[in-house]
Order: sequence, then structure tokens, then C-alpha cells
Amino acid sequence: MKVELAVEPLGSWIQTNGKPLIIAGPCSAETEEQLVETARQLKALDAVHVIRAGVWKPRTRPGSFEGMGEAALPWIQRAKAETGLPFAVEVATPEHIELALKYGVDILWIGARTTVNPFNVQEIADALRGVDVPVLIKNPVNPDLALWVGAFERIAGAGINKLGAIHRGFATGEASKYRNVPMWQMAIELKSIFPQLPIIGDPSHMAGKRAYLNELSQMALDLNYDGLIVESHIDPDKAWSDAAQQLTPAAFGEMLDHLQIRQVESENIEFQSVTDQTRRNIDNVDRQIVEMLAARMALVERLAEHKRDNNVTLFQPERWKEILKTRTELGQKLNLYPELVEEIYKIIHMESIRKQTEIMNNQTV
Repeated sequence: MKVELAVEPLGSWIQTNGKPLIIAGPCSAETEEQLVETARQLKALDAVHVIRAGVWKPRTRPGSFEGMGEAALPWIQRAKAETGLPFAVEVATPEHIELALKYGVDILWIGARTTVNPFNVQEIADALRGVDVPVLIKNPVNPDLALWVGAFERIAGAGINKLGAIHRGFATGEASKYRNVPMWQMAIELKSIFPQLPIIGDPSHMAGKRAYLNELSQMALDLNYDGLIVESHIDPDKAWSDAAQQLTPAAFGEMLDHLQIRQVESENIEFQSVTDQTRRNIDNVDRQIVEMLAARMALVERLAEHKRDNNVTLFQPERWKEILKTRTELGQKLNLYPELVEEIYKIIHMESIRKQTEIMNNQTV
């Protein structure tokens, strides 16, 4: 049964004075001095609203640094006392929740490896019943929107209404310059399902390298995300985990200074007029695209009937290779990204195969 999300506005549980929420801090709390000094320097930027740090760090394989555990929680208390900033920590078990709340952690987040497992999410939801604490949920490792939606429904079902999403990109197995492919459309679709849900971009885990943090952060803000969560360390190259994607607080401050925060709307009458006309033009073009897709599918149906009546297989690999090659080349000539055209035609091809299979199995009398 679907659970409706009664989400409280972001401003009701964290004040940002109308600016995007900025969460920053080291990937891992390594030592007390490292954590406290990082928090001090981030506080000095006068732009960070929440400090973050990993206390429990489940890794893909055992043997690497997996966090300091409970030993790091008193360090968080000291960092909070010295900076006056709230603190966010990842939790993956009911025990983590109990300890985090015991030591005064202000915001909890559920990591990608946990979101992917409904059993774990339900255990966390059960442990959160009766607790009033903000919970942020990262997208699952793999691009499965249903798992992400289900996690919110489970946590909301436990009575948590201070909720937010963290978009950290996806492991797709495809070649990419990023550690995790952003797949922005997945977060946009989540927003369409839960319009009131705040979305926070995690450029650190998308990028995997600090060189890409600025472009990914700007993209998140351009998509009207509600904030960013970025990893920052006083000595990134010596970090015990995720060294390549962390920034010094000073470098993080410089990045924030260069980011453009755009308005959602403009009161400029000329802007509104041009926008409205352009959108009408887009609507007309979209209508033509849909009509042409329908015409293409009608031709596919005729072709399938012809193949069926002549006992010919519905899929010819060479023909598919030719379509993919010629359409992407045409797209390039028209200043379209080849990847865009390729993905569109893959979807069209899948629908063509489905339609032809349906017709091939419908034998003539």
C-alpha cells in the first residue's frame, strides 16, 4: 500500500535564509583533531549550514577503513559545541540510530547501499518510530526508482515527516568520466512523484574526482535542487577514504563563491512573453514528434505482417546497426549529441521489437 508523504518544508527544520542548503564535511571522521578542525574551517566560510562526517563506513570489500564507530561520536559533540552547527551522520542499522541520537546527532541519512535493501530500510523505519529527526535518503546504488520511492514510503510510514532526498548518482556499468552517472532524469522523476520533497545534490559521489565537483554542483543548482552535500577535508590527499573527491574547506569556499544561484521565475514581462511563446512552439514540435512516432509504428506493424507472412525473422542485426549508425550521424550533423540519438533509438527499437513480436505471434487465419 502506498504511503502518502506528509513532508514538512525544509525551512521548518533547518534555516538557510532562502539560500540552498549546504552540508559539508569529511567523508570519514578519522581523528578528533581532523574532524574538529575541518568543522572550524567550514564554519569560518559562513556558508555551511550542516557539518557531515562518516562514522560507520561500510565498504565494498573488507579490510579497508570502515569508520571509527562510536568512538567518533564524542568528537561530533565537540565539533557541534565549537561551531554551533548541526551535524549529519549516515546510519545503516537500528544500533547506529540509537547511538547517533544518544550523542546528539541532528540529521540522519540512509546511504545508497542501504536504500537498495528494503529489509534494511524497514528495520531502520521501525527503529525510527516515535522519533522526531530529519532523515535524508540517498538513491540506491543502481538506477531503480521504485527502491528509492519505497524507501521514502517506509520511513514516512514510521511517522517521519522531515524528509529529504540525496541524489548521488548511479552505478550503471557504462563508461563515464564520473564515478557514478548522474542520471538527472531519475531525480526529476522522483520530484514529480513527491513534489514537496527537498532534493539535495551529492556531487562528490557523482564525480569521484574533485575536478568535476564544480560542474556537477552547478548542474544541480540549475535544476533547482534544494541544496548540496559535499565532502571536505583539511588534508584531502591524506584522507583515509575517498581522498580524490574531497576539497579543502578553502577550495570548497572558492567553489561556492563561483556557483550561480538562479531564480525559479522572473517578473520581467518580456521574459514571460518570450518564454510562453517558446513553450507553445515546443508543445507544437512535441505533438509532431508523437505523431511521427505513431506513423513510424504503423510502418513497423506493416513490416511485421510482411515478415510473418513470408516466415522471416523479426530482428536483423545488420539492419539495426545501419539504423543506429545513420541516425546518430544525422543527429551529429544537426548538432545533437550522439548519445541522445542513440538512447532514443534504443527505446524506439525496443518498442518496435515488442510490436513486431506481438504481430508475429498473431497468425493469420
